[in-house]
Amino acid sequence: MKDKSKRIDHSGSSFDEFLREEGMLEEAETVAIKRVIAWQLQREMQRKRITKKVMAGRLHTSRSQLDRLLDPQYAGVTLGALSRAAMVLGKRLKVQVIEAPAAVRPMRKRPGRVALPVKTTKLAASKG
Repeated sequence: MKDKSKRIDHSGSSFDEFLREEGMLEEAETVAIKRVIAWQLQREMQRKRITKKVMAGRLHTSRSQLDRLLDPQYAGVTLGALSRAAMVLGKRLKVQVIEAPAAVRPMRKRPGRVALPVKTTKLAASKG
């Protein structure tokens, strides 16, 4: 028999709230961003009729390294590598920091809800 007291009621919440409560939002967003970039690079390679072998040669890397770069599930690719791949295709990689929707900002304590811990850091003022 499962302990129902530990279950979180997700009714009426957004999918982003659900992922955040489960501790999976950051990972899901990272995978989604990587999928979009990998798809865009592959689409541009197809449009320009560039094979993976040729692309790897232009990047001065191996075909297996290029496969990892284009793998939507592999999130261990650096921005530098993605940027170089875009440049080889005559494109630029554009990264922005934008305001998060209210639904994905750190939760404040509300009646009947459990607040998730929010990690904060203080920057030390330099003495001069």
